[in-house]
Amino acid sequence: MENPLLQPYHTLHDTTPFDRIGLEDYEPAIRKGMEAEDAEIQQIIDNPEAPTFENTVLALEQSGKLLDRVTTVLFNLMSAETCDELDAIAEKLMPELSEHANNISLNEKLFDRIKQVYQQKDRLTLTQEEQRLLEKTYDGFQRNGANLSEKDKETYRNLSMELSSLTLKFSQNHLKETNKYELVLTDEADLEGLPESTREAAALTAKEKGKEGWVITLQAPSYVPFMKYSKRRDLRKQLYLAYNTQCTHDDEFNNEEIVKKLVNLRIQIAQLLGFTDYADYVLRKRMAEDSTHVYKLLNDLLEAYTPKALQEVEEIKQLACKQEGTDFQLMPWDFSYYAEMLKEQKYALNEEELRPYFELEQVKQGVFGLATKLYGITFKENKDIPVYHPDVQAYEVFDRDGSYLAVLYTDFHPRAGKRSGAWMTSYKEQWIDSDGTNSRPHVSVTMNFTKPTAEKPALLTFSEVNTFLHEFGHALHGIFANTRFQCMSGTNVYWDFVELPSQIMENFATEKEFLNTFARHYQTGEPIPETLIQRIIDASNFNVAYACLRQISFGLLDMAWYTRQTLFEGDVKAYEKAAWKKAQVLPQPEETCMSVQFGHIMSGGYSAGYYSYKWAEVLDADAFSVFKEKGIFNTDVARSFRENILSKGGTEHPMTLYKRFRGQEPTIDALLKRNDIKR
Repeated sequence: MENPLLQPYHTLHDTTPFDRIGLEDYEPAIRKGMEAEDAEIQQIIDNPEAPTFENTVLALEQSGKLLDRVTTVLFNLMSAETCDELDAIAEKLMPELSEHANNISLNEKLFDRIKQVYQQKDRLTLTQEEQRLLEKTYDGFQRNGANLSEKDKETYRNLSMELSSLTLKFSQNHLKETNKYELVLTDEADLEGLPESTREAAALTAKEKGKEGWVITLQAPSYVPFMKYSKRRDLRKQLYLAYNTQCTHDDEFNNEEIVKKLVNLRIQIAQLLGFTDYADYVLRKRMAEDSTHVYKLLNDLLEAYTPKALQEVEEIKQLACKQEGTDFQLMPWDFSYYAEMLKEQKYALNEEELRPYFELEQVKQGVFGLATKLYGITFKENKDIPVYHPDVQAYEVFDRDGSYLAVLYTDFHPRAGKRSGAWMTSYKEQWIDSDGTNSRPHVSVTMNFTKPTAEKPALLTFSEVNTFLHEFGHALHGIFANTRFQCMSGTNVYWDFVELPSQIMENFATEKEFLNTFARHYQTGEPIPETLIQRIIDASNFNVAYACLRQISFGLLDMAWYTRQTLFEGDVKAYEKAAWKKAQVLPQPEETCMSVQFGHIMSGGYSAGYYSYKWAEVLDADAFSVFKEKGIFNTDVARSFRENILSKGGTEHPMTLYKRFRGQEPTIDALLKRNDIKR
């Protein structure tokens, strides 16, 4: 049989033919892709004509399409639907792919042609996008070692190959460690305090695993409600420690040495390229520009939010002591439990009370409907589009005028082959062909939401609704992409700008007008009561300062690892605890460790960039104030946001795009006001 990855797909919208791809297809397709790209690069180098934008920079941008298509499928499925065989394929090919990439970025003849075009940039009649592509290409080669000596290039190759292999190993270890753990409960007394939905889900998990009783796992829909509602403090502690000591045990999944190696490899690469540290290397291409600005943001937020965070924790401590006795010491495994109790006392709001109004299909229609109200786009499920797992649904997205806009895949529930968390990705990005054809994107949102049971459909928590809105915001960034070059479309923007389109969507979760469009009781069809909506709004800032300090602590930890200028040979746990100490308001058990499972900064794209979430929160609060002022469904504001930000990708500096939408630079004031820190 012919390898489907190497043939024209002949599917609707040229979508990936998941149903025809076998494990045996990846390796030969990737090797063929590397061969094809090598030939394309050689053709650029061998061109006898003088280097021009078209025959060098544009030709390079259009090369490697086959390899990109194949690796996109492989690495997306590594996150969403992996198995031991797929892991082994990736492990085998990762060093070769890294070497292949280095062969291009360190190719002297290719870089010489690019440099010749770049040196003429002020005399060339290029469009703004073309100018941006030229600068991005030249800068990318520089930042990937093109100007190094032959000896240093060889060092760079070795460092980057090891880095790519270790990031994969880090992620695989964490997924396997998560899947390995089970808290098996066989006594009804062990379930004390757990709501019916959590019990049903735990019973279903036990049944799926062939176990008696109930099984609690480290996946969010199982872990989070157990920590909130279980009255069994001993079990809460057991589960908390299992979660927070992942990848620290004396076995093959331990990531402590890998963390040291990852940090040290990044230090060595940055300094080899002439930067003081890895943060210096990363932040030169961020809105923040340098670590001084990042620390200023984190410290300003720390100063603003710490007094309220301490008040929040003290209030929870007082409640716990009232319940358990004055000598009770509040520990991290107690916090969610007593915080939920306090929220219910203060606002008469229980997440379980909200679940019946957030049935997944209704939430989906609400979120899709929000995009229709704002942008006029519509979604139509099409079962003829192949998917990679039965849980996945595929939708065609149509623009206001009825024209085809994108394909959207939705994948909502946890399973063994899927990593934890939630993310958006693309199976195909957008670009405009030389003949003017607008090649539209295929976008995916992948989450780990509460699963349906035999008795009930999937009923989401309010925080899961928030997560859906967040990832859908990323999806809109991809869906609306309208740029000439693939490398600049959609979410290909500065990393501390990429969270603005996602986080601005979360603001709608506490808007009555939005909730009233879809939140209905899954059994009776009754709309969510106004009193309940008001309680959601009243509770929206509950523990907001504590949550802010938690995010700041992650930002401080990230910066501590990546502002290092000397290699790290110390104790990972001790270093971590010192790094984020000033943002911690609860005791830190000695054996716990975040770094060894912190995929965002170790194996994801947020190394020296985790502050981006808080940075973007400043932006999204400021930007949403325009919607609040003009009306949350105001189509003129939405059109401006689409045209000036969502469709532009990385074609201009993000601050230029932001000011074009907002009319001014953002300030922290809107965020402080939204969180009731400043009136």
